Parts: sequence; C-alpha cells; structure tokens
Amino acid sequence: MNFKEEIIQGIPSELPSVKSYDTDVNHAPKRKKILTAEETKLALKNALRYFDPKHHATLLPEFKEELDTYGRIYMYRYRPDYKIFARPISEYPGKSEQAKAIMLMIQNNLDHAVAQHPHELITYGGNGAVFQNWAQYRLVMYYLSQMTDEQTLVMYSGHPLGLFPSHKEAPRVVVTNGMMIPNYSHPDDWERFNALGVTQYGQMTAGSYMYIGPQGIVHGTTITVLNGFRKIKKSPKGGLFVTSGLGGMSGAQPKAGTIAGCVTVCAEVNKKATHTRHSQGWVDEVISDLDKLVERTKKAVANKETVSIAYDGNIVDVWEKFDTENIHIDLGSDQTSLHNPWAGGYYPAGLSYEEANELMASNPLAFKQKVQESLRRQTEAINKHTAKGTYFFDYGNAFLLEASRAGADILSEEKNKEFKYPSYVQDIMGPMCFDYGFGPFRWVCASGKPEDLAITDQIACDVLEDIMKNSPDEIKQQMQDNITWIKGAQENKLVVGSQARILYADAEGRMKIASAFNKAISENKIGTVILGRDHHDVSGTDSPYRETSNIYDGSRFTADMAIHNVIGDSFRGATWVSIHNGGGVGWGEVINGGFGMVLDGSTEAQQRLESMLFWDVNNGIARRSWARNEEAIFAIKRAMNSYPNLKVTLPNFVDEKLFN
Repeated sequence: MNFKEEIIQGIPSELPSVKSYDTDVNHAPKRKKILTAEETKLALKNALRYFDPKHHATLLPEFKEELDTYGRIYMYRYRPDYKIFARPISEYPGKSEQAKAIMLMIQNNLDHAVAQHPHELITYGGNGAVFQNWAQYRLVMYYLSQMTDEQTLVMYSGHPLGLFPSHKEAPRVVVTNGMMIPNYSHPDDWERFNALGVTQYGQMTAGSYMYIGPQGIVHGTTITVLNGFRKIKKSPKGGLFVTSGLGGMSGAQPKAGTIAGCVTVCAEVNKKATHTRHSQGWVDEVISDLDKLVERTKKAVANKETVSIAYDGNIVDVWEKFDTENIHIDLGSDQTSLHNPWAGGYYPAGLSYEEANELMASNPLAFKQKVQESLRRQTEAINKHTAKGTYFFDYGNAFLLEASRAGADILSEEKNKEFKYPSYVQDIMGPMCFDYGFGPFRWVCASGKPEDLAITDQIACDVLEDIMKNSPDEIKQQMQDNITWIKGAQENKLVVGSQARILYADAEGRMKIASAFNKAISENKIGTVILGRDHHDVSGTDSPYRETSNIYDGSRFTADMAIHNVIGDSFRGATWVSIHNGGGVGWGEVINGGFGMVLDGSTEAQQRLESMLFWDVNNGIARRSWARNEEAIFAIKRAMNSYPNLKVTLPNFVDEKLFN
C-alpha cells in the first residue's frame, strides 16, 4: 500500500501488526497514575470506540498495558508505516487544495526532526499534542482526503467530530483544545481528562498545526535578546546570555544568541534533546563538565566570541557555579517548560534525568517537592547575580509564577508583592512590538522547494524596505530588525522540517507581504503558500503573565480578546482557526487562538487576506489602546487614518493629581 492509499484508508479494517517501542526516539515521560478503577475502565471504553468490536478483545489488554505503563493510551499499533514529514502539497490525496495544505502542516508538526515526542504525537513543551492517539491522526487524515471546499472538519481536542456541510468561505477546519469549564482547569484536571481521552493540551501551535520547528521562536528570541542588551545599554558583542532548555520549548535560545552576536550558555538535562539541536546546528558546542564550562565561558567572553554552548546538566548548577566563580552574566532567563512542572517540564537539581523520570511517575508528591526545592535554589542563585548587575527576565514559561508558588524569594516588597523581575513582554516585546502591532507572521512554501522559500524571502525583504521608506520614527527600529533578520535567514540555516519562514510584521506589513505572495503565485513564480502565526502575538492570546502582562487597566485576567480574535478570523477568510486553553504558560493560565490561511493566487484569496489579516492584528491593538498603552493608541490612530471604516473607542486619561 502506497502513501496515498494508506491516508485514504483511515483506520484500517484489519489490525495492523504490533509496533515495537523504539528506544532511539525521544519519548514522553510516563504520566502519573491518577485514574480510579472506574475511570480506567471508562478510558479504555473511550479508546475502543474508534474500532470495530471484533478487535476489542485483542486491543483491550494492549491499551490497558499502555495506560499502566505510560499513563496514556497512544495506540502505538496504529502508527503508520510511512515516514511522517511535510511532503510537497501535490503528493497528498484529496479533493481540496486547502485540505491538502492542512495535511502537510499536520505532518510537519509530527516530523521526527521537528516533534519533541513524535511517537506520542507531542510536538513541543512536554505535552503540546497534535492528537491524543494514532487513531485520531488516521481519521483526521482520512477526513481531509475526502473533504470538499464546501465542508468543515470540526476538531474536538484532537478528536475529529466529523465533516459538516458549510460553504467555500467558511474555515475548512475549526480546532478547539482543552476548552474546560473554568473550575476544571487545574493541572490535575488535565492529567485526569487527558488520561480519559476526552481533552488534550494543544500548546500554542502544536494543536493548531502551525509549528515550524525551533525557527518559530528564534526570531522573537533574537529580538528579545537584542532589545535586552539595548535596554542595559550594552552591545551583545562580548555579552553573556544564560538560559536553559533545548527540547520542550524548541531550543531557540542558542541560535538567537548567535544571530544577536553574544555568548550563550544553555543548560539541558535531556541528552537526546541536546544531541538533536547540536546535530541540527542550533548550538555550536556541547560541554558536560561544569569546570570546563566555566573555563570555556570565561574565554569566550574575554575574546568577545559569538558562540553558543550547551551544558549537559542542570541549569541550577550553572547559576550557582557562575556565582562562586564570579562570572558576570549580562542577560539571564529560563526556557524550561514550567507550564508543565510536575510532568517533565522542569527537572530538579540533584537528580539525574533518569532518576527524575522515575520519581515523577512513582511518587508525584516527592517529585513536586524536589521541583519546588530546586526552584528555590535557582531563584536564590539568580538573586545573587542580579545583585551584581544581571538583567533577568521571565521568558514566558511561568518561571516566576511557579517559583512564587514554591515559596522562592521572588516577590518584591517595593512593588507591592509583585514579582521582582519583569516578564519579557512587560519590558521588551509588549511596548516595543505588540503595542505597535508587530508580531510573529509565518509562511510555509507548500511546494517543499527551497527555491520557493528564497523567492518569498526576497519578496518579503523588498516589501519591508519599501514600507520603511515612509515609516514613522516610532517603528523604524522594528522595521530594520526585521529587514536584517530576513536578509540573514538563508545564511543562518533556520529551516527544520517544512520550507518555512517567520518574521515580525504589523498589519500593513503582513497584508502587503501576503498580497505580493499571492501575486507571485498567480504568475506561477512560486507554488501555494500557507500563512499563519504563533499564537504569541498582538491579538490572539490572553495571558496575564506573558502576552498581556503589559496590560495595566485590570483586564489582563480576562480572555475576551482571544475569543473575539478567533471568531473574527473564522468569518473573515481563515482556512482554519483554533482556540486553546493553556498554551505556553500552563493549563488554566491562558486562552490562545491561531489560524492558517492558504494562498493560491486567486482573487478570492486576495480578498480573504486583506479582510482577515487586518482584523487579526488591529483587534489586539484596539484592546491594548483601551488599556491606555500609549504605543497602541498611536498605532490604532494611525490605522484609523488609513481606514476610514475603522472606528475604535479611545480612552481618556485622568490627571493623577485629582487623587492627591
């Protein structure tokens, strides 16, 4: 059976052969045992409903063993025999080009070069899943192969609810992930309901089929590092950036540090993750000995090298060792998956990777205590460095939040019990980018041709340079950073998986770049292009400790904006839309939404991109301006001047003297 035939087959009528457990693949840690006996029975019944009853007697003990061994039912037997990666769009079976594009993006998310735990269908973040099990994957690919442009596939936390009649202008797929009733959105709720097979954690772009490998976060990290050094009035050259995490949250920091031009030290406890990023060229050197790391770091800083170093070990040890050795850290952060602290997102100091995985499953309470003890140690070491001048920021992974919950010395008396350190959105990305409408705009060349990507890079660069000629002074730096980025994109070898690119653009930039792509497609200069973005953006995400952390009118704990965003995108022309609970900073901590849009060179695609991309950005600027963010007020006034049909409610400012 060839690739197309296996896709069209869906869930096979006869049992596939049992798949052996591949120890060479990076697997998800065992999830803790949380189901009661009755709930275990329910989880098994839920899993078996995908299959003909004639197979239930065979599959029942197999699924029970998976649940007992791994804490989840992944249905390994149903992993396809073909290799999963983003093929050229022409190789997918189907009746709809839009559906084929979605199949391409799903397979890109599960490519072994891209996904963190591919056999568990987890793309990144330790638990950011595309699907809960392989039956869902097979069924979704089948539905997409059968879909017409007058149907919509409804996705229910990884489960394909079915194909429904719709119309050509409707989204082809509508995705929800983990949308819980609020009182059932605690970490253990995710463990329980995910084990039951009724919900999943889609992260931000995993369950939205829009992950493009570590490149997706590299650009934002590069801008953050550059502006972090600008903030402390120091050139990145010769500066030291210390952070952690090369697996769960993509491992973008070393590459970003190299592009910015500093010395980066990034600790990672999982040697497989380190090996993957080193083999892909995302980190230059790997060191396993702490003393050798000290020696190499001192040399790199003294020589003002541009180099990235991965430390095979725990970040807590690095912070403590660099303190005793008096190594000055300019920028410090953390990128472990602390949104998922009790199930492999953060590994405590004092335990090996293997010991931690064992304790996590066998004694969750003891593991939690170890994690919180480690967070207290890490915070104590960070505080010693910041007292010596280090600029530390939370990189949106819930480090400050979980450290505070662990009882670490992380709250400031001077700031009315707020965190001692800012979120990078509060100090850097919010006022410098998001409030002006600049956020992560992505595209994928569906042909799979590197030459198509090179043409789109040039198109994007030409568009940005043209826009910059008349840009106001307030956004010239953002424009120049993106022009510099796109010019170096090919040289920096950012592609992992699909032929994809990312840059930060505002509504004007996104619309003009997309229009230029659509024109090039109509002229047969390039093939189909798939647009998207990270949910970590201007409008798509309500996250009080990250994306909306620089909202100060008291509304940062509301989630109206994210819901407005996805509803608006869905009727303005998005090819698919998604809304998630929990992406980026943790289950119950954030609501985030995304989209995908297929450009095929048609006039209809042109109309859709103009309508949807304008809303997708300005929805958020309007909300930010109402919060009295002056940069956003500037941006929305500029948008209203350009589009007379746009009428946004603006705030009046109150004189502080009235309260004296």
